[in-house]
Amino acid sequence: MKQIEQNYRSGVLRVIDAPAPRVGAGRVLVATSTSLISAGTEKQIVDLAKSSLAGKAIARPDLVRQVMRKVRAEGLAPVARKVFAKLDTPIPLGYSLAGTVIEAGDGSGFSIGDRVACAGAGTANHAEYNAVPKNLCVRVPSNVSDDAAAFVTLGAIALQGVRVAAPTLGETVVVSGLGLIGLLTVQLLKANGCVVIGFDPNPRRAELAREMGADIAISTDLASIVAQATAGNGADAVIVTASTKSNVPANEAAEISRMKGRVVIVGMVGMALDREPFYKRELDLRLSMSYGPGRYDPAYEQQGHDYPLPYVRWTEQRNMEAFLRLVAEGRVTPDRLITHRFPIADATDAYALMETSEPYLAIMLDYPEDTRKPPERAISVFETTRGQTAQAGATAFIGFGNYARSVLLPAYRAAGGGSLDAVVTSTSISAYGAAEKFGFARAVTDPGTVFADSAISDIFIATRHDSHAALAVQALEAGKNVFLEKPLALNDEQLDRVEVAARASSSVLTVGFNRRFAPMTIEAQALFADRQAPLVMNYRINAGPIPRESWVHSNEGGGRIVGEVCHFVDFLSAVAGSPPMEVARFCPRGPDASLVAVLRFADGSVATITYATVGDASLAKERIEIFGPGAIVVIDDFSSIEISRNGKTKRRRARQDKGQVELVKRFLAAARGAAPAPIDLDTLLSVSRATIALA
Repeated sequence: MKQIEQNYRSGVLRVIDAPAPRVGAGRVLVATSTSLISAGTEKQIVDLAKSSLAGKAIARPDLVRQVMRKVRAEGLAPVARKVFAKLDTPIPLGYSLAGTVIEAGDGSGFSIGDRVACAGAGTANHAEYNAVPKNLCVRVPSNVSDDAAAFVTLGAIALQGVRVAAPTLGETVVVSGLGLIGLLTVQLLKANGCVVIGFDPNPRRAELAREMGADIAISTDLASIVAQATAGNGADAVIVTASTKSNVPANEAAEISRMKGRVVIVGMVGMALDREPFYKRELDLRLSMSYGPGRYDPAYEQQGHDYPLPYVRWTEQRNMEAFLRLVAEGRVTPDRLITHRFPIADATDAYALMETSEPYLAIMLDYPEDTRKPPERAISVFETTRGQTAQAGATAFIGFGNYARSVLLPAYRAAGGGSLDAVVTSTSISAYGAAEKFGFARAVTDPGTVFADSAISDIFIATRHDSHAALAVQALEAGKNVFLEKPLALNDEQLDRVEVAARASSSVLTVGFNRRFAPMTIEAQALFADRQAPLVMNYRINAGPIPRESWVHSNEGGGRIVGEVCHFVDFLSAVAGSPPMEVARFCPRGPDASLVAVLRFADGSVATITYATVGDASLAKERIEIFGPGAIVVIDDFSSIEISRNGKTKRRRARQDKGQVELVKRFLAAARGAAPAPIDLDTLLSVSRATIALA
């Protein structure tokens, strides 16, 4: 399918042929008929992508602060790799479209053939097919055209701005900035019975506002006109829909407001405010959050959890529906704002138009009718490579986030890994971008494609945690060797299913418990290889906080204990040389709680794990103390080791090595039949069950 993407680092904009996204529960696959380029918002994104690194930093100081915090916690080199990987990841453009449902996931509430309008950056893209969560999708009334329906996102934004302003019948409201959202706001206010004054420095837009119902629309002398229209009292409310870095629109809104008036900021404008007019008029300053309640809430937008109507009357989805009803009634006429059309294949010309002096407002992208054919979910990126990899021993990656691209794939290559056949991600643009950048023959969005491919023997799974067990089972049942990034499962039920599949399969299964293969771990194991007494071990992790909104805390992540503490349980089990038999946990409950765990192993060794999510990032992340017969080993962050015995202590520093390359090397050897599995199945299961018991 054709889709627009932009590289955020280089600013290059292009139309690519990418695989169609897959549809899960609570989502629909929409064949797009038309999508709207939101000239103001999208031009800002395009311009920012084209700017230098310094320009990006100046534009997003909030992200710069985040990066600096990570540098202090993790060091410059690893953070730099992550930042540049993020910048090199292509981004989709677009967030408002109309089309037809061609696949409906379980629980979506939609049916194949429904005409729908869809919203959301990253979901309602300029693409022939889009997988859209149910709360970002609404049915289109029969008398509303696809063109008008494609304005649904901008209409919801305008409607939410009006709701935040809370105008009453007969009030005078100023709309400052008459772009697409401003002009729609004019019509919504008129439908609400308000006296509307529109302002834009562009006289043509002011004229268009008058044509669309504004009582007064001007491009100069705003303050004097508002004073005349309100008998010197000032506007009851001012809705700022301009898009500019300037602080003038926000401060001018205060100057033209009446005593105790309302100023609502909808557009992206400067907000260095002059205190005096806000203070002396006791103004109510309000910010409108995009489409409405639910915006930026993953539980609402991505997971489909609606807000109860009696408590949240107008969510973003209900705003979308209300806007389309007004269009159906003829009280809002967005089609009149269309100035240009382009086929999706020529989409770069549409963006080039915005760099010229030619006037424009709504730019529509049209899609060919043949998008109703079955979508392709596997696309060859390098035509010649596929023929070379169509042989036993080819490798696929399922999931290709930051860890997979910055750690796992480099480890695979350093370990002598072979042909990279397919990369599978849920979104088409990330699959295509990963294949192109990292040399995979194919970009794929359906894991079933690689499970069914006899040319693929090895599969690396690095998806979010909730899918690990199910994907591992499918891969094992398909006869594939599986390298599964931790954790193995989130609960005992999932673990039971993995165990059944693994015991019935002759394939290799391993989990990314890499620390047991670190050079310093192997050195400690060798030191205590012939011991006649149990070990006493302490493992301290300065984990630090993770934002509450992170996916790690959601059902996808399963929480930090299952997702990360499994590493430390496995390390201690490896050093003890025996499985954990008993565990006890002491910690406050909560999504990001610290943990103190006590473990007893089959050989009698005991250990504590102190997993601290509070503290200070200046302390190294991991410190391990191992007390054994006649010797003590201390490992600091896998970059230094101390061995104390016979009254002497020897210290050595080395480049940090947590064992990723060695683990992948052993997995590949096992997959070729040259060695046993890196970690036997019973150990994988015992470590996983112990970790689940700690969660």
